Amino acid sequence: MTEKKINCKHMTAICEKLNEYESYRKFIVYKDKVLALGNDSLEKTIAIAVALCLVCAVLVSFAAVALKPLQIDNKAADMKKNILDVAGLLEEGANINTAFAEKIEAKIVDLETGAYVENINADEFDQRKAAKDPAQSIAIPKDKDIAHIRVKAKYAKVFLVKEGGKLKSIILPMHGYGLWSTLYGFLSLEADGQTVQSINFYDQQETPGLGGEVVNPNWRALWKGKKVYAESEQHSADKGSIAEASIGEPALSLIKGAVDTTRPGSQYQVDGLAGATLTSTGVTNLVRYWMGDEGFAPYLKKVRTVQGS
Repeated sequence: MTEKKINCKHMTAICEKLNEYESYRKFIVYKDKVLALGNDSLEKTIAIAVALCLVCAVLVSFAAVALKPLQIDNKAADMKKNILDVAGLLEEGANINTAFAEKIEAKIVDLETGAYVENINADEFDQRKAAKDPAQSIAIPKDKDIAHIRVKAKYAKVFLVKEGGKLKSIILPMHGYGLWSTLYGFLSLEADGQTVQSINFYDQQETPGLGGEVVNPNWRALWKGKKVYAESEQHSADKGSIAEASIGEPALSLIKGAVDTTRPGSQYQVDGLAGATLTSTGVTNLVRYWMGDEGFAPYLKKVRTVQGS
């Protein structure tokens, strides 16, 4: 009873305060007038409809604001889940945040120099937002923009998996245009910075059953063990329109049809997506772009140097 009395006192105080405003008093007068009208009154129908719309708008706005922190947390958890997945560390039933904190280390890399940037908080850095900020991004020359993304952030967030204090794998973010959408994903490499461990696209709007098969686990499994950089001169694939690659350049590509593992160069080839030539080309281009000098090549060279020392 005491709690109800306190609530009543609060409501009374609020009403008294509102009565000090002329607009509120006019509203009360109009409300009484409308409610006194017959149910077949057009004015009453319109007034009640407007009032309901306003109330619903307020409730939706309140829900959006109140749920925003939860949405941010869920988005962050989903990103961590995708990173654990591409690293081969996702375990059913495990706590995502705990597993990520124990097994993954995030670092910021300067894409131009390949060096780590220590004065930027990796937990707070958002590469997609940075790419939209003129102060944190740079325009890509048309002749180098094979991924068709136009601009890129100056820095990128990479993820390291270590075991016993030694580097086990490197997870690199990448994105580029397919047929209908920009595909965002991760490429996981072994510590040599050359051998593919896995690939994962977490955000794409390609055609389901065709280009959308980039998320198919069976297709993703085809990437394991493939090589990124050419160890010998690689000529254009006769089963597709894949550009040739010189020694040390990105050679990893999707081809039309299935890869013939008995032929030289098959270690750089992945089966193309059936009926999705443009998406397949887009995936090839985005992988080659981000593994090239415009992307992570300077960083991976440093990694290989450290690993070899």
